[in-house]
Amino acid sequence: MYLGVGGTLGAISRYSLGIWIGERFGQAFPVHTLTINLLGCFLLSLFYTLTTTRFLVHPHFRSSFGTGFVGSFTTFSTFSYENVTLLQSAHYGLALLYIAASLLGGYLFTSLGIRLGNYEKGRIQQESE
Repeated sequence: MYLGVGGTLGAISRYSLGIWIGERFGQAFPVHTLTINLLGCFLLSLFYTLTTTRFLVHPHFRSSFGTGFVGSFTTFSTFSYENVTLLQSAHYGLALLYIAASLLGGYLFTSLGIRLGNYEKGRIQQESE
């Protein structure tokens, strides 16, 4: 049940945010999917870092947020479809930019979420501590 609630909220959030971003930036470049996926990278890494290093949360809540909310909020299938569409319409540069921004941005936003989750008392905790 918790997973379903998280999934429902994530899907509604993705849809709503996608429309909001699409209205502001258009559809020529899939900025809506890129933004949502990068935000999902950040949220998941921050949440998992916090709930494994600082806060004890019930496993149902972890699943509800991680797998349910973030899993339905982000979308690899739309990313793949949009890339194939860009390639089929001979927008090779945009497709390459989209792939690079998604992969490099994903690593960057995941790293940022982990670093922020480890931030404590004005400093970043070192891995060796």
